[in-house]
Amino acid sequence: MAYVLSARKNRSINVEEIRELLRRDPFEPFRFHLTSGDRHKVRDPNSVALGGRRVFIAEPATDRLVFCPYLHIAAIETLAQGRLRTRRGRRR
Repeated sequence: MAYVLSARKNRSINVEEIRELLRRDPFEPFRFHLTSGDRHKVRDPNSVALGGRRVFIAEPATDRLVFCPYLHIAAIETLAQGRLRTRRGRRR
């Protein structure tokens, strides 16, 4: 099952929680879910920079740089080998 961090009422996800995910060894890719409904994958810890009030995510495939205020991060979900971890029933 995926590891999920969620913002709670009157509390946003903080920089230390994100820093902990970035420092994991081995690194496990994850996805930011924003309050706008947007989602941004992080496949490389070096593509993320943590600022005082927001996170900066470089998306190498599109050459985009995304700025996400911590207040707008609704959840963070880990990915398994580039895919969401889900539990599936047994196939027969």
